[in-house]
Amino acid sequence: MPSEQSTWLIAVPSDGDSEGVIEELAGKLGRTAVAPLPIPSFKTGTLDALISLSDDLPKQESFFTATVAKNVDTLRNLLNNDPGKLSQHILVDETPVDDYLASWKWNEGRYGVSKGLPEMVDVLNKEMASIDNTMKSKLNNYNLVKGSLVQMQRKKTGNLSVKSLADVVSKDDFVLDSEYLQTLLVAVPKNLTKDWNAKYERLTSMVVPRSSKIVASDSEYTLFSVVTFKKVHDEFVQKCRENKFILRDFTYSEEELNTQRQELEMADITEKELWTELLRLSRTNFSESFQVLVHLKVVRLFVESVLRYGLPANYAGIVVNVCRLWRCFRNFLETLLTCLPA
Repeated sequence: MPSEQSTWLIAVPSDGDSEGVIEELAGKLGRTAVAPLPIPSFKTGTLDALISLSDDLPKQESFFTATVAKNVDTLRNLLNNDPGKLSQHILVDETPVDDYLASWKWNEGRYGVSKGLPEMVDVLNKEMASIDNTMKSKLNNYNLVKGSLVQMQRKKTGNLSVKSLADVVSKDDFVLDSEYLQTLLVAVPKNLTKDWNAKYERLTSMVVPRSSKIVASDSEYTLFSVVTFKKVHDEFVQKCRENKFILRDFTYSEEELNTQRQELEMADITEKELWTELLRLSRTNFSESFQVLVHLKVVRLFVESVLRYGLPANYAGIVVNVCRLWRCFRNFLETLLTCLPA
């Protein structure tokens, strides 16, 4: 069953009664729910061409609809699913969708009706494919940068056993430029801190006595520094693992820390720039893609009308915003179709 929020495009033979159909619909659904839809005088072409288009247009319309929906999804994600903000961007030529449809006219400047229907459909397909490809490229680029930024930011979160230590430690926590000594950082679960203090000097040989110091602490772990000789590094790592102490792989380098901070800052700036660019493009592409979709729907409406009503190809189109009056509209439509020529 169609959505209660559906907007329908219908056509009836323009035999003098079309205005009466609009008036009757307006009386049942409300005047703001119904508007005329001017259908251009297209070149009809051959019956075979019309039947071929009738087969192809539903597939093309599905692709067009999916492209419009992807633009809406992109806008929704960029705006954190905020309905108020989304409504400010789901516009067609800076007007709400319903207002655009209520005053719709065929864009003669872009799609001259002197073209044959297959040629016109081909032009519409190329435009929509271009919009879709541009969006894919920009969206993929943004997602890569966003993913990289999220990964960098994730390293700054979590407990002391997993988070980046760049903003936790300082130069004073390390023995630097020593040929024989090294400073190791060990994340110890809170319930094992007594074990650490009792055992660390004897985990291996060549551990500097009383060298353990608390660097930082959170709700789950305490981060200790400890000084050992470099030659026992691997053995010390193994002993820590056996005692459920987590040795953090970290080498202090002021240059490296500055590089990481600059990379994070640059990633944040780049993400914001691409977000703004993608938002602007998505807004523009929604407007463009929706217009192309409506033009394709009108072509399909014309083709189906010729195949149903026959010639002359002179039809009156109507835009119907069903709102929550679907049952009323369906009953009207069934009555109307039984009265029209098959």
